[in-house]
Amino acid sequence: MTDIEEKRETGASLMFLGLGIWMVDLLVVFFLPSGIRFGHYATFLGIIIAMGVVGLVLLIMGYKVRGTSSAE
Repeated sequence: MTDIEEKRETGASLMFLGLGIWMVDLLVVFFLPSGIRFGHYATFLGIIIAMGVVGLVLLIMGYKVRGTSSAE
């Protein structure tokens, strides 16, 4: 019983981390115009894509962990 609860908490934590990374990614998007002005467009674009992918991976992993815990 505690193993199921632990998996649910782990999954929820991973999903929360994924959403947190997306929120930080929105801050990077907010500063993108100043990066374009200073000529660092590729750097900002790389950061945006990398953080978006990491956030998506964490959300998917968290969803799968929560899903496998409820199926048992």
